[in-house]
Amino acid sequence: MMTAFAIEWREEDMQPDRFTTQTTTGAVAYDAGLRAHFQKVYNTMGLGLAVTGVTAYVVSSIEPVAKVLYTTPLAYVLMFLPLVFMFFGFNQRALMTKSAAQLTSLFYMFSAAFGLSLGVIFLAYTGVSIAKVFFITAGMFAGTSIFGYTTKKDLSGLQGLLVMGVIGLLIAIVVNLFLQSAMMDFVISCVGVLIYTGLIAFDTQNIKEMYSEAHGSEANGKAAVMGALSLYVNFIMLFQFLLSLLGQRE
Repeated sequence: MMTAFAIEWREEDMQPDRFTTQTTTGAVAYDAGLRAHFQKVYNTMGLGLAVTGVTAYVVSSIEPVAKVLYTTPLAYVLMFLPLVFMFFGFNQRALMTKSAAQLTSLFYMFSAAFGLSLGVIFLAYTGVSIAKVFFITAGMFAGTSIFGYTTKKDLSGLQGLLVMGVIGLLIAIVVNLFLQSAMMDFVISCVGVLIYTGLIAFDTQNIKEMYSEAHGSEANGKAAVMGALSLYVNFIMLFQFLLSLLGQRE
């Protein structure tokens, strides 16, 4: 009788184990999918940065082209070209109507457009200081993105503050185009570093949320492109503000 009871108990006790095994297997599969998703995000972002860097370097190296682009009113057009491209190329309608492959192509075109606007840095700063600041930016980006990926704290509460910070930063930059204040430029750069460091952590966590809500390879593909876009912009802006603070001018 005791033996029968023991056998019965063991059979019932096995049910939670099977459930736990299934749950663990599902969690492992989800984690593997999430890692693959982030790898795609980072690879897309990295290639976008490469496109930007090559475009900026090549354009700035061709003296007649650089003279036309950066010493005429066309320079102001190039300054705002990435914003216009982003507004029209990655709006809600584009997300609904374009495929993941089309969005990826748009992202690389956007990266090239950003390269055109950033080519002036190769004329204004030494190559050594550009390389130094790039690696500093990469280190800060890696550390902050890892924090955003691993932290258990919900960072969504920072969204409103960060958005308002970006808007205020843009207004200050436009105002300083007319004031040409060195002190204001320094303050803008310091605040910009803080804001975009926060955005890297926030957007990294948000990419995890986007992955959990996306269903199907096409939706995941679009989510990967949009994640790469957000991190790319954060990296570029952080790089520019750090270069303003630490870069050595020609």
